[in-house]
Amino acid sequence: MQELKWWQKAVFYQIYPRSFADGNGDGIGDFTGITTHLDYIANLGVNALWLSPCFPSPQFDVGYDISDYQDIDPDYGRLSDFLNFLDAAHQRSIQVILDLVLNHTSHLHPWFIESSSSRDNPKRNWYIWQDGKDGEPPNNWESSFGGSAWEHDPRTDQYYYHFFFKEQPDLNWRNPEVKDAMWDVVRYWLKLGVDGFRLDAIATIYEDEKLLNHTAPMGLIQLQAAYMAAQTDPEKQAVMDLGESLFQYQTQLPELHDLMKELRKVVDEFPDKVLIGEEDRIEYYGNGTDELHLIFNFPLGRTKQLTPEWIRKNQVERLGALPQEAWPCNTLGNHDQSRVWTHYAEPGYELERARLSLALILTLKGTPFLYNGEEIGMTDYYLEDPSLFRDNISTYIYRTSTEQFGLPSQEAIKIAALEGRDKNRTPMQWSDTPNAGFSPDGIQTWLPVNPNYAQGINVTNQEKAPGSLLKFYQRMVNLRLSTPALIGGQYQTFHDEAKDYLAFLRTEEKYGQSVLVVLNMSNKPLNLSFQVTAGQVECLFSSVERTRKLEDPSRIKFAPFEIYIGELSKTV
Repeated sequence: MQELKWWQKAVFYQIYPRSFADGNGDGIGDFTGITTHLDYIANLGVNALWLSPCFPSPQFDVGYDISDYQDIDPDYGRLSDFLNFLDAAHQRSIQVILDLVLNHTSHLHPWFIESSSSRDNPKRNWYIWQDGKDGEPPNNWESSFGGSAWEHDPRTDQYYYHFFFKEQPDLNWRNPEVKDAMWDVVRYWLKLGVDGFRLDAIATIYEDEKLLNHTAPMGLIQLQAAYMAAQTDPEKQAVMDLGESLFQYQTQLPELHDLMKELRKVVDEFPDKVLIGEEDRIEYYGNGTDELHLIFNFPLGRTKQLTPEWIRKNQVERLGALPQEAWPCNTLGNHDQSRVWTHYAEPGYELERARLSLALILTLKGTPFLYNGEEIGMTDYYLEDPSLFRDNISTYIYRTSTEQFGLPSQEAIKIAALEGRDKNRTPMQWSDTPNAGFSPDGIQTWLPVNPNYAQGINVTNQEKAPGSLLKFYQRMVNLRLSTPALIGGQYQTFHDEAKDYLAFLRTEEKYGQSVLVVLNMSNKPLNLSFQVTAGQVECLFSSVERTRKLEDPSRIKFAPFEIYIGELSKTV
Protein backbone atom coordinates (compact mmCIF):
# COMPACT_ATOMS: atom_id res chain seq x y z
CA MET A 1 0.00 0.00 0.00
CA GLN A 2 1.29 3.47 -0.92
CA GLU A 3 2.19 5.85 1.89
CA LEU A 4 -0.84 8.04 2.49
CA LYS A 5 -0.74 11.80 1.93
CA TRP A 6 -1.53 14.21 4.77
CA TRP A 7 -4.95 14.99 3.28
CA GLN A 8 -5.84 11.30 3.24
CA LYS A 9 -4.98 10.93 6.94
CA ALA A 10 -6.45 14.25 8.10
CA VAL A 11 -9.69 15.10 9.86
CA PHE A 12 -10.84 18.42 8.38
CA TYR A 13 -12.73 21.09 10.32
CA GLN A 14 -14.49 23.86 8.40
CA ILE A 15 -14.32 27.32 9.95
CA TYR A 16 -16.78 29.98 8.89
CA PRO A 17 -14.51 32.95 9.72
CA ARG A 18 -17.27 35.52 10.14
CA SER A 19 -18.87 33.40 12.84
CA PHE A 20 -16.01 31.65 14.62
CA ALA A 21 -14.43 34.11 17.08
CA ASP A 22 -14.49 37.90 17.36
CA GLY A 23 -11.01 39.00 18.40
CA ASN A 24 -11.45 42.77 18.26
CA GLY A 25 -14.97 43.22 19.65
CA ASP A 26 -16.73 44.48 16.51
CA GLY A 27 -19.29 41.65 16.29
CA ILE A 28 -17.54 39.89 13.38
CA GLY A 29 -15.21 36.92 13.55
CA ASP A 30 -11.60 37.51 12.53
CA PHE A 31 -8.14 35.95 12.35
CA THR A 32 -7.15 37.25 15.76
CA GLY A 33 -10.08 35.31 17.18
CA ILE A 34 -9.30 32.15 15.20
CA THR A 35 -5.64 32.23 16.23
CA THR A 36 -6.64 32.59 19.89
CA HIS A 37 -8.63 29.36 19.61
CA LEU A 38 -6.09 27.23 17.76
CA ASP A 39 -5.30 25.28 20.92
CA TYR A 40 -8.99 24.44 21.20
CA ILE A 41 -8.90 23.13 17.64
CA ALA A 42 -5.77 21.12 18.34
CA ASN A 43 -7.31 19.65 21.50
CA LEU A 44 -10.37 18.67 19.48
CA GLY A 45 -7.98 16.48 17.51
CA VAL A 46 -8.57 17.85 14.03
CA ASN A 47 -5.42 18.51 12.02
CA ALA A 48 -6.67 20.34 8.94
CA LEU A 49 -8.79 23.47 8.50
CA TRP A 50 -10.91 24.67 5.61
CA LEU A 51 -11.68 28.38 5.77
CA SER A 52 -14.72 29.80 4.01
CA PRO A 53 -13.81 32.89 1.91
CA CYS A 54 -11.80 35.50 3.77
CA PHE A 55 -10.83 37.74 0.83
CA PRO A 56 -11.98 41.36 0.47
CA SER A 57 -15.67 41.42 -0.45
CA PRO A 58 -18.66 43.77 -0.38
CA GLN A 59 -20.51 40.82 1.21
CA PHE A 60 -23.49 40.57 -1.14
CA ASP A 61 -23.06 36.80 -0.83
CA VAL A 62 -21.22 36.79 2.50
CA GLY A 63 -17.73 36.58 1.01
CA TYR A 64 -18.40 34.51 -2.09
CA ASP A 65 -18.34 37.76 -4.10
CA ILE A 66 -14.63 38.54 -4.13
CA SER A 67 -13.26 41.98 -4.95
CA ASP A 68 -9.56 41.15 -4.45
CA TYR A 69 -8.10 37.63 -4.63
CA GLN A 70 -4.75 38.57 -3.10
CA ASP A 71 -5.61 40.12 0.23
CA ILE A 72 -7.66 39.60 3.40
CA ASP A 73 -10.97 41.33 4.05
CA PRO A 74 -10.49 44.14 6.60
CA ASP A 75 -13.38 42.65 8.61
CA TYR A 76 -11.08 39.71 9.37
CA GLY A 77 -7.86 41.68 9.84
CA ARG A 78 -4.81 42.29 7.70
CA LEU A 79 -2.77 39.93 5.55
CA SER A 80 -0.20 39.88 8.37
CA ASP A 81 -2.91 38.62 10.74
CA PHE A 82 -3.67 35.79 8.35
CA LEU A 83 0.00 34.89 7.98
CA ASN A 84 0.37 34.90 11.77
CA PHE A 85 -2.60 32.54 11.99
CA LEU A 86 -1.18 30.31 9.24
CA ASP A 87 2.17 30.07 10.99
CA ALA A 88 0.53 29.35 14.35
CA ALA A 89 -1.60 26.60 12.76
CA HIS A 90 1.42 24.99 11.11
CA GLN A 91 3.30 25.08 14.41
CA ARG A 92 0.50 22.91 15.78
CA SER A 93 0.71 20.56 12.76
CA ILE A 94 -2.61 21.85 11.43
CA GLN A 95 -2.87 22.25 7.65
CA VAL A 96 -4.92 25.10 6.17
CA ILE A 97 -6.86 25.25 2.90
CA LEU A 98 -8.71 28.27 1.50
CA ASP A 99 -12.06 28.50 -0.25
CA LEU A 100 -11.35 29.58 -3.84
CA VAL A 101 -14.15 31.00 -6.00
CA LEU A 102 -13.28 30.44 -9.66
CA ASN A 103 -16.63 30.97 -11.39
CA HIS A 104 -17.18 34.66 -10.70
CA THR A 105 -15.94 37.80 -8.99
CA SER A 106 -17.69 40.64 -7.26
CA HIS A 107 -19.13 43.34 -9.50
CA LEU A 108 -16.84 45.64 -7.52
CA HIS A 109 -13.68 43.74 -8.46
CA PRO A 110 -11.32 46.04 -10.44
CA TRP A 111 -11.45 43.56 -13.31
CA PHE A 112 -15.21 43.97 -13.69
CA ILE A 113 -15.10 47.71 -13.13
CA GLU A 114 -12.73 47.93 -16.09
CA SER A 115 -14.68 45.40 -18.13
CA SER A 116 -17.93 47.29 -17.72
CA SER A 117 -16.45 50.71 -18.45
CA SER A 118 -16.65 50.40 -22.24
CA ARG A 119 -17.08 47.88 -25.02
CA ASP A 120 -13.48 48.30 -26.14
CA ASN A 121 -11.85 48.06 -22.70
CA PRO A 122 -8.96 45.51 -22.67
CA LYS A 123 -10.77 43.54 -19.97
CA ARG A 124 -14.15 43.54 -21.73
CA ASN A 125 -13.71 39.89 -22.70
CA TRP A 126 -12.79 38.87 -19.15
CA TYR A 127 -16.52 38.53 -18.50
CA ILE A 128 -19.44 37.34 -20.62
CA TRP A 129 -21.16 40.17 -22.46
CA GLN A 130 -23.93 39.83 -25.06
CA ASP A 131 -26.35 41.99 -26.98
CA GLY A 132 -29.99 41.66 -26.11
CA LYS A 133 -32.78 40.63 -28.47
CA ASP A 134 -35.62 43.07 -29.06
CA GLY A 135 -35.03 44.71 -25.72
CA GLU A 136 -34.87 41.36 -23.90
CA PRO A 137 -31.95 39.32 -22.51
CA PRO A 138 -29.95 37.15 -24.95
CA ASN A 139 -31.81 33.96 -23.96
CA ASN A 140 -34.07 32.46 -21.28
CA TRP A 141 -31.34 31.38 -18.86
CA GLU A 142 -32.07 31.98 -15.19
CA SER A 143 -29.90 32.72 -12.21
CA SER A 144 -29.78 30.01 -9.57
CA PHE A 145 -30.77 32.69 -7.05
CA GLY A 146 -33.81 33.83 -9.04
CA GLY A 147 -34.62 35.96 -12.06
CA SER A 148 -32.77 36.28 -15.35
CA ALA A 149 -29.12 35.26 -15.50
CA TRP A 150 -28.51 38.39 -17.57
CA GLU A 151 -28.17 41.92 -16.20
CA HIS A 152 -28.47 44.89 -18.49
CA ASP A 153 -25.72 47.50 -18.29
CA PRO A 154 -27.13 50.82 -19.58
CA ARG A 155 -23.68 52.38 -19.99
CA THR A 156 -22.68 49.99 -22.77
CA ASP A 157 -26.17 48.70 -23.68
CA GLN A 158 -25.18 45.05 -23.29
CA TYR A 159 -26.00 42.27 -20.85
CA TYR A 160 -23.52 40.49 -18.61
CA TYR A 161 -24.04 36.92 -17.42
CA HIS A 162 -24.26 35.85 -13.77
CA PHE A 163 -25.17 32.33 -12.66
CA PHE A 164 -25.59 33.56 -9.07
CA PHE A 165 -26.50 37.06 -7.87
CA LYS A 166 -26.15 40.01 -10.26
CA GLU A 167 -23.39 41.22 -7.95
CA GLN A 168 -21.41 38.10 -8.98
CA PRO A 169 -20.62 38.38 -12.72
CA ASP A 170 -19.22 35.21 -14.27
CA LEU A 171 -15.65 35.21 -15.52
CA ASN A 172 -15.02 34.20 -19.12
CA TRP A 173 -12.82 31.16 -18.70
CA ARG A 174 -12.46 30.75 -22.46
CA ASN A 175 -10.23 33.83 -22.35
CA PRO A 176 -6.59 32.71 -21.74
CA GLU A 177 -5.89 35.96 -19.89
CA VAL A 178 -8.48 35.02 -17.25
CA LYS A 179 -6.85 31.63 -16.77
CA ASP A 180 -3.41 33.15 -16.40
CA ALA A 181 -4.65 35.68 -13.86
CA MET A 182 -6.43 33.05 -11.78
CA TRP A 183 -3.49 30.64 -11.88
CA ASP A 184 -1.37 33.52 -10.59
CA VAL A 185 -3.83 33.79 -7.68
CA VAL A 186 -3.42 30.08 -6.96
CA ARG A 187 0.37 30.35 -7.00
CA TYR A 188 0.29 33.47 -4.83
CA TRP A 189 -1.41 31.70 -1.90
CA LEU A 190 0.55 28.48 -2.29
CA LYS A 191 3.79 30.47 -2.14
CA LEU A 192 2.55 32.05 1.09
CA GLY A 193 2.23 28.56 2.56
CA VAL A 194 -1.44 27.65 2.15
CA ASP A 195 -1.88 23.88 1.86
CA GLY A 196 -4.53 23.79 -0.86
CA PHE A 197 -8.00 24.88 -1.88
CA ARG A 198 -11.64 23.93 -1.66
CA LEU A 199 -13.03 24.95 -5.06
CA ASP A 200 -16.41 26.63 -4.96
CA ALA A 201 -19.13 25.99 -7.56
CA ILE A 202 -16.86 24.45 -10.19
CA ALA A 203 -19.78 23.02 -12.20
CA THR A 204 -20.84 26.54 -13.27
CA ILE A 205 -17.52 27.75 -14.70
CA TYR A 206 -18.46 27.22 -18.36
CA GLU A 207 -21.68 27.97 -20.25
CA ASP A 208 -22.93 26.83 -23.65
CA GLU A 209 -21.29 29.03 -26.30
CA LYS A 210 -24.33 28.90 -28.58
CA LEU A 211 -26.54 30.37 -25.84
CA LEU A 212 -29.26 27.81 -26.54
CA ASN A 213 -32.52 28.33 -24.65
CA HIS A 214 -33.26 25.83 -21.90
CA THR A 215 -36.20 23.49 -22.43
CA ALA A 216 -37.52 23.25 -18.88
CA PRO A 217 -41.33 23.46 -18.71
CA MET A 218 -41.24 26.03 -15.92
CA GLY A 219 -38.96 28.66 -14.42
CA LEU A 220 -37.21 28.74 -11.06
CA ILE A 221 -40.04 30.45 -9.16
CA GLN A 222 -42.53 27.87 -10.40
CA LEU A 223 -40.11 25.07 -9.55
CA GLN A 224 -39.68 26.44 -6.05
CA ALA A 225 -43.44 26.54 -5.61
CA ALA A 226 -43.72 22.96 -6.87
CA TYR A 227 -40.96 21.84 -4.53
CA MET A 228 -42.65 23.43 -1.52
CA ALA A 229 -45.94 21.78 -2.51
CA ALA A 230 -44.38 18.32 -2.95
CA GLN A 231 -45.45 15.91 -0.22
CA THR A 232 -43.07 12.98 -0.74
CA ASP A 233 -39.37 12.46 -1.45
CA PRO A 234 -40.09 11.10 -4.99
CA GLU A 235 -42.18 14.19 -5.74
CA LYS A 236 -39.39 16.44 -4.52
CA GLN A 237 -36.84 14.49 -6.59
CA ALA A 238 -39.00 14.92 -9.69
CA VAL A 239 -38.94 18.68 -9.19
CA MET A 240 -35.16 18.59 -8.71
CA ASP A 241 -34.81 16.69 -11.98
CA LEU A 242 -36.72 19.45 -13.73
CA GLY A 243 -34.28 21.88 -12.17
CA GLU A 244 -31.41 20.11 -13.95
CA SER A 245 -33.08 20.74 -17.31
CA LEU A 246 -33.52 24.39 -16.33
CA PHE A 247 -29.74 24.78 -16.05
CA GLN A 248 -28.75 22.25 -18.72
CA TYR A 249 -26.71 24.78 -20.73
CA GLN A 250 -25.21 26.55 -17.73
CA THR A 251 -23.54 23.76 -15.75
CA GLN A 252 -21.41 20.62 -16.10
CA LEU A 253 -19.97 21.38 -19.54
CA PRO A 254 -17.27 18.94 -20.76
CA GLU A 255 -14.56 21.63 -20.88
CA LEU A 256 -14.50 21.62 -17.08
CA HIS A 257 -12.37 18.50 -16.97
CA ASP A 258 -9.60 19.92 -19.13
CA LEU A 259 -9.63 23.00 -16.88
CA MET A 260 -9.35 20.90 -13.72
CA LYS A 261 -6.43 19.01 -15.26
CA GLU A 262 -4.73 22.32 -16.02
CA LEU A 263 -5.33 23.52 -12.46
CA ARG A 264 -3.98 20.24 -11.09
CA LYS A 265 -0.73 20.82 -13.00
CA VAL A 266 -0.44 24.30 -11.51
CA VAL A 267 -0.97 22.98 -7.97
CA ASP A 268 1.43 20.10 -8.57
CA GLU A 269 4.18 22.69 -9.04
CA PHE A 270 4.08 22.85 -5.24
CA PRO A 271 4.72 19.71 -3.17
CA ASP A 272 1.98 18.07 -1.14
CA LYS A 273 -0.94 20.44 -1.84
CA VAL A 274 -4.58 19.42 -2.21
CA LEU A 275 -7.56 20.36 -4.41
CA ILE A 276 -11.06 19.61 -3.12
CA GLY A 277 -14.10 20.24 -5.30
CA GLU A 278 -17.54 21.37 -4.21
CA GLU A 279 -18.89 18.54 -6.32
CA ASP A 280 -20.03 14.97 -5.92
CA ARG A 281 -19.61 13.70 -9.50
CA ILE A 282 -16.95 11.01 -9.59
CA GLU A 283 -15.65 12.18 -12.98
CA TYR A 284 -13.94 15.14 -11.30
CA TYR A 285 -11.36 12.70 -9.97
CA GLY A 286 -10.27 12.18 -13.59
CA ASN A 287 -8.20 9.01 -13.71
CA GLY A 288 -7.53 9.36 -9.99
CA THR A 289 -4.32 11.34 -10.39
CA ASP A 290 -4.93 14.10 -12.94
CA GLU A 291 -7.91 16.18 -11.76
CA LEU A 292 -9.04 16.86 -8.17
CA HIS A 293 -7.68 15.05 -5.14
CA LEU A 294 -11.01 14.91 -3.29
CA ILE A 295 -14.70 15.17 -4.20
CA PHE A 296 -17.36 15.39 -1.50
CA ASN A 297 -19.71 12.46 -0.99
CA PHE A 298 -22.75 14.74 -0.75
CA PRO A 299 -25.23 11.95 -1.63
CA LEU A 300 -24.53 10.31 1.74
CA GLY A 301 -26.28 13.15 3.56
CA ARG A 302 -29.20 13.66 1.17
CA THR A 303 -31.73 11.90 3.33
CA LYS A 304 -33.95 12.85 6.25
CA GLN A 305 -32.59 9.99 8.32
CA LEU A 306 -29.34 8.05 8.09
CA THR A 307 -30.36 4.40 7.96
CA PRO A 308 -28.18 1.30 7.53
CA GLU A 309 -29.82 0.61 4.15
CA TRP A 310 -29.13 4.12 2.91
CA ILE A 311 -25.50 4.10 4.04
CA ARG A 312 -24.74 0.65 2.59
CA LYS A 313 -26.25 1.64 -0.76
CA ASN A 314 -24.24 4.84 -0.78
CA GLN A 315 -20.98 3.07 -0.02
CA VAL A 316 -21.52 0.35 -2.62
CA GLU A 317 -22.23 2.93 -5.31
CA ARG A 318 -19.58 5.43 -4.22
CA LEU A 319 -16.62 3.18 -3.53
CA GLY A 320 -17.42 1.00 -6.52
CA ALA A 321 -17.32 3.97 -8.89
CA LEU A 322 -13.99 5.45 -7.74
CA PRO A 323 -10.98 5.25 -10.06
CA GLN A 324 -8.28 2.99 -8.67
CA GLU A 325 -6.08 5.75 -7.22
CA ALA A 326 -8.91 8.08 -6.10
CA TRP A 327 -9.62 8.69 -2.42
CA PRO A 328 -13.12 9.08 -0.88
CA CYS A 329 -14.27 12.10 1.11
CA ASN A 330 -17.27 12.17 3.46
CA THR A 331 -19.25 14.92 5.15
CA LEU A 332 -22.72 15.59 6.54
CA GLY A 333 -22.63 19.32 7.27
CA ASN A 334 -21.29 22.64 6.05
CA HIS A 335 -22.15 26.34 5.83
CA ASP A 336 -24.71 25.78 3.05
CA GLN A 337 -27.00 23.27 4.71
CA SER A 338 -28.89 22.55 7.88
CA ARG A 339 -26.76 21.67 10.89
CA VAL A 340 -26.20 17.98 11.55
CA TRP A 341 -27.97 18.05 14.94
CA THR A 342 -31.09 19.62 13.41
CA HIS A 343 -31.14 17.69 10.15
CA TYR A 344 -30.85 14.17 11.57
CA ALA A 345 -32.58 14.71 14.91
CA GLU A 346 -35.00 12.03 16.13
CA PRO A 347 -37.36 13.22 18.88
CA GLY A 348 -36.11 11.91 22.20
CA TYR A 349 -32.82 10.67 20.70
CA GLU A 350 -31.20 13.86 19.42
CA LEU A 351 -27.89 13.31 21.23
CA GLU A 352 -27.70 9.69 20.14
CA ARG A 353 -28.26 10.65 16.51
CA ALA A 354 -25.60 13.37 16.71
CA ARG A 355 -23.08 10.87 18.08
CA LEU A 356 -23.94 8.32 15.41
CA SER A 357 -23.52 10.94 12.68
CA LEU A 358 -20.00 11.71 13.87
CA ALA A 359 -19.10 8.04 14.32
CA LEU A 360 -20.23 7.30 10.78
CA ILE A 361 -18.12 10.05 9.22
CA LEU A 362 -15.04 9.09 11.23
CA THR A 363 -15.21 5.35 10.57
CA LEU A 364 -16.16 5.18 6.88
CA LYS A 365 -13.35 4.94 4.36
CA GLY A 366 -12.20 8.38 3.26
CA THR A 367 -11.27 11.82 4.54
CA PRO A 368 -13.88 13.24 6.96
CA PHE A 369 -15.01 16.87 7.03
CA LEU A 370 -16.66 18.45 10.09
CA TYR A 371 -18.25 21.89 10.43
CA ASN A 372 -17.50 24.22 13.32
CA GLY A 373 -20.08 24.04 16.10
CA GLU A 374 -21.14 20.48 15.35
CA GLU A 375 -18.94 19.31 18.21
CA ILE A 376 -21.12 21.07 20.79
CA GLY A 377 -24.44 20.28 19.11
CA MET A 378 -25.18 23.71 17.67
CA THR A 379 -28.60 23.78 16.04
CA ASP A 380 -30.27 25.76 13.28
CA TYR A 381 -31.59 29.11 14.47
CA TYR A 382 -34.52 30.52 12.50
CA LEU A 383 -34.62 34.30 12.44
CA GLU A 384 -38.04 35.87 12.85
CA ASP A 385 -37.19 39.36 11.59
CA PRO A 386 -36.31 39.74 7.88
CA SER A 387 -34.24 42.84 8.67
CA LEU A 388 -31.79 40.47 10.38
CA PHE A 389 -31.30 38.28 7.30
CA ARG A 390 -27.72 38.40 6.01
CA ASP A 391 -28.11 35.69 3.40
CA ASN A 392 -29.55 37.20 0.23
CA ILE A 393 -31.20 33.87 -0.54
CA SER A 394 -33.49 34.42 2.45
CA THR A 395 -34.16 37.96 1.32
CA TYR A 396 -35.01 36.75 -2.19
CA ILE A 397 -37.30 33.99 -0.91
CA TYR A 398 -39.08 36.39 1.44
CA ARG A 399 -39.62 38.92 -1.33
CA THR A 400 -40.88 36.40 -3.91
CA SER A 401 -43.06 34.62 -1.34
CA THR A 402 -44.87 37.84 -0.49
CA GLU A 403 -44.81 39.59 -3.86
CA GLN A 404 -45.14 36.66 -6.29
CA PHE A 405 -47.12 34.15 -4.23
CA GLY A 406 -48.99 36.55 -1.95
CA LEU A 407 -48.09 34.73 1.26
CA PRO A 408 -48.64 36.48 4.59
CA SER A 409 -45.47 38.06 5.95
CA GLN A 410 -45.09 35.68 8.92
CA GLU A 411 -45.46 32.61 6.74
CA ALA A 412 -42.96 34.02 4.23
CA ILE A 413 -40.48 34.72 7.03
CA LYS A 414 -40.67 31.11 8.20
CA ILE A 415 -40.03 29.79 4.69
CA ALA A 416 -37.19 32.25 4.08
CA ALA A 417 -35.51 31.41 7.39
CA LEU A 418 -35.88 27.68 6.77
CA GLU A 419 -34.60 27.70 3.18
CA GLY A 420 -31.86 30.30 3.69
CA ARG A 421 -28.42 29.74 5.20
CA ASP A 422 -28.33 32.21 8.10
CA LYS A 423 -29.78 29.48 10.30
CA ASN A 424 -26.59 27.42 10.24
CA ARG A 425 -24.08 30.29 10.15
CA THR A 426 -24.76 31.86 13.54
CA PRO A 427 -21.80 32.73 15.82
CA MET A 428 -19.87 29.99 17.55
CA GLN A 429 -21.03 29.44 21.13
CA TRP A 430 -17.99 29.54 23.39
CA SER A 431 -19.54 30.11 26.82
CA ASP A 432 -22.77 30.82 28.70
CA THR A 433 -21.90 34.53 29.00
CA PRO A 434 -23.66 37.24 26.94
CA ASN A 435 -23.16 36.78 23.17
CA ALA A 436 -22.02 33.24 24.02
CA GLY A 437 -18.47 34.53 24.41
CA PHE A 438 -18.23 35.16 20.67
CA SER A 439 -18.23 38.95 21.16
CA PRO A 440 -18.12 41.11 24.29
CA ASP A 441 -21.34 41.89 26.12
CA GLY A 442 -23.28 44.74 24.53
CA ILE A 443 -21.87 44.25 21.02
CA GLN A 444 -24.33 43.53 18.21
CA THR A 445 -23.05 40.46 16.42
CA TRP A 446 -23.26 40.27 12.63
CA LEU A 447 -25.89 37.51 12.99
CA PRO A 448 -27.82 36.98 16.23
CA VAL A 449 -26.41 34.37 18.59
CA ASN A 450 -28.60 31.32 19.09
CA PRO A 451 -29.98 31.77 22.65
CA ASN A 452 -29.63 28.05 23.40
CA TYR A 453 -25.99 28.75 24.34
CA ALA A 454 -27.44 29.32 27.82
CA GLN A 455 -28.75 25.73 27.94
CA GLY A 456 -25.31 24.15 27.87
CA ILE A 457 -24.71 24.31 24.14
CA ASN A 458 -21.36 26.02 24.52
CA VAL A 459 -17.72 25.02 24.72
CA THR A 460 -16.99 26.08 28.30
CA ASN A 461 -19.78 24.05 29.85
CA GLN A 462 -19.07 20.98 27.76
CA GLU A 463 -15.36 21.02 28.46
CA LYS A 464 -16.28 20.54 32.14
CA ALA A 465 -18.77 17.72 31.52
CA PRO A 466 -17.23 14.25 30.95
CA GLY A 467 -20.35 13.00 29.13
CA SER A 468 -20.75 15.99 26.81
CA LEU A 469 -20.90 15.85 23.04
CA LEU A 470 -17.66 17.85 22.89
CA LYS A 471 -15.84 15.23 24.97
CA PHE A 472 -17.29 12.54 22.72
CA TYR A 473 -15.93 14.36 19.64
CA GLN A 474 -12.50 14.66 21.21
CA ARG A 475 -12.40 10.95 22.04
CA MET A 476 -13.62 9.84 18.65
CA VAL A 477 -11.41 12.14 16.57
CA ASN A 478 -8.32 11.11 18.52
CA LEU A 479 -9.27 7.45 18.18
CA ARG A 480 -9.58 7.87 14.43
CA LEU A 481 -6.15 9.51 14.16
CA SER A 482 -4.49 6.81 16.26
CA THR A 483 -6.08 3.81 14.52
CA PRO A 484 -4.44 2.93 11.17
CA ALA A 485 -7.37 0.76 10.03
CA LEU A 486 -9.80 3.67 10.42
CA ILE A 487 -7.50 5.99 8.49
CA GLY A 488 -6.52 3.87 5.52
CA GLY A 489 -8.16 0.49 5.86
CA GLN A 490 -10.31 -1.21 3.25
CA TYR A 491 -14.07 -1.36 3.82
CA GLN A 492 -16.11 -4.56 4.03
CA THR A 493 -19.71 -4.76 5.23
CA PHE A 494 -21.36 -7.37 7.45
CA HIS A 495 -25.03 -8.35 7.70
CA ASP A 496 -26.15 -6.43 4.60
CA GLU A 497 -29.85 -7.03 5.30
CA ALA A 498 -29.80 -5.55 8.79
CA LYS A 499 -32.19 -2.64 9.28
CA ASP A 500 -31.36 -1.67 12.86
CA TYR A 501 -27.60 -1.46 12.68
CA LEU A 502 -24.63 -0.92 10.41
CA ALA A 503 -21.65 -3.24 10.76
CA PHE A 504 -18.45 -3.23 8.75
CA LEU A 505 -14.79 -4.12 8.90
CA ARG A 506 -11.86 -1.77 8.22
CA THR A 507 -8.67 -3.69 7.41
CA GLU A 508 -5.22 -2.12 7.04
CA GLU A 509 -2.74 -4.66 5.68
CA LYS A 510 0.44 -2.65 6.22
CA TYR A 511 -0.14 -2.53 9.99
CA GLY A 512 -1.92 -5.86 10.13
CA GLN A 513 -4.91 -4.29 11.82
CA SER A 514 -8.60 -5.10 11.40
CA VAL A 515 -11.28 -3.14 13.19
CA LEU A 516 -14.93 -4.06 13.59
CA VAL A 517 -17.34 -1.12 13.60
CA VAL A 518 -20.92 -1.57 14.81
CA LEU A 519 -23.34 1.35 14.86
CA ASN A 520 -26.61 0.43 16.51
CA MET A 521 -29.05 2.89 14.96
CA SER A 522 -32.03 1.65 16.92
CA ASN A 523 -33.35 2.00 20.46
CA LYS A 524 -33.20 -1.79 20.88
CA PRO A 525 -30.45 -3.97 22.37
CA LEU A 526 -28.80 -6.36 19.92
CA ASN A 527 -27.24 -9.81 20.15
CA LEU A 528 -25.00 -10.26 17.11
CA SER A 529 -22.62 -12.80 15.67
CA PHE A 530 -19.79 -12.10 13.26
CA GLN A 531 -18.09 -14.78 11.23
CA VAL A 532 -14.44 -13.76 11.43
CA THR A 533 -11.27 -15.78 11.95
CA ALA A 534 -10.23 -13.72 14.97
CA GLY A 535 -10.35 -15.44 18.31
CA GLN A 536 -11.42 -12.33 20.17
CA VAL A 537 -12.31 -8.69 19.61
CA GLU A 538 -10.77 -6.06 21.88
CA CYS A 539 -12.91 -3.00 22.52
CA LEU A 540 -11.12 0.19 21.46
CA PHE A 541 -14.13 2.44 21.92
CA SER A 542 -17.72 2.26 23.03
CA SER A 543 -20.29 4.95 23.66
CA VAL A 544 -21.58 2.97 26.65
CA GLU A 545 -19.95 1.42 29.69
CA ARG A 546 -18.89 -2.15 28.84
CA THR A 547 -18.05 -4.71 31.48
CA ARG A 548 -15.77 -6.76 29.21
CA LYS A 549 -12.72 -5.58 27.29
CA LEU A 550 -12.50 -8.76 25.19
CA GLU A 551 -15.43 -10.27 23.31
CA ASP A 552 -16.16 -13.48 21.44
CA PRO A 553 -17.08 -12.22 17.93
CA SER A 554 -19.63 -14.98 17.54
CA ARG A 555 -21.76 -13.51 20.32
CA ILE A 556 -21.57 -9.83 21.22
CA LYS A 557 -24.26 -7.77 22.92
CA PHE A 558 -24.84 -4.14 22.02
CA ALA A 559 -26.84 -1.52 23.87
CA PRO A 560 -29.41 0.73 22.17
CA PHE A 561 -27.67 3.35 19.97
CA GLU A 562 -24.28 1.96 20.96
CA ILE A 563 -21.23 2.90 18.92
CA TYR A 564 -18.70 0.09 19.12
CA ILE A 565 -15.21 -0.15 17.64
CA GLY A 566 -13.19 -3.29 18.33
CA GLU A 567 -9.87 -4.61 17.09
CA LEU A 568 -9.73 -8.21 15.89
CA SER A 569 -7.00 -10.26 17.50
CA LYS A 570 -5.58 -11.12 14.10
CA THR A 571 -6.10 -9.96 10.51
CA VAL A 572 -8.97 -11.66 8.68
